[in-house]
Amino acid sequence: MAALTAALVLGLANAILKPILVLLTLPINFLSMGLFTLVINAGLVLLTAYLVPGFFVASFWWALLLGLILSLVSAILPD
Repeated sequence: MAALTAALVLGLANAILKPILVLLTLPINFLSMGLFTLVINAGLVLLTAYLVPGFFVASFWWALLLGLILSLVSAILPD
């Protein structure tokens, strides 16, 4: 049940918060050639882990890895 709740919360965070965060961090995202988006994804994963009981991410680096996987999957899947 925690996995479904985490997926729902992460989906909502990606739909609502991610566009706002990308817009606010546009200069640093431009300077890093888009790599700062991985940090934004990691932050959203950590926010999801904070909000959903039973969903745990050990460290920022694991959240960054999950953010990388999230970016790859969203690049492969059609809009």
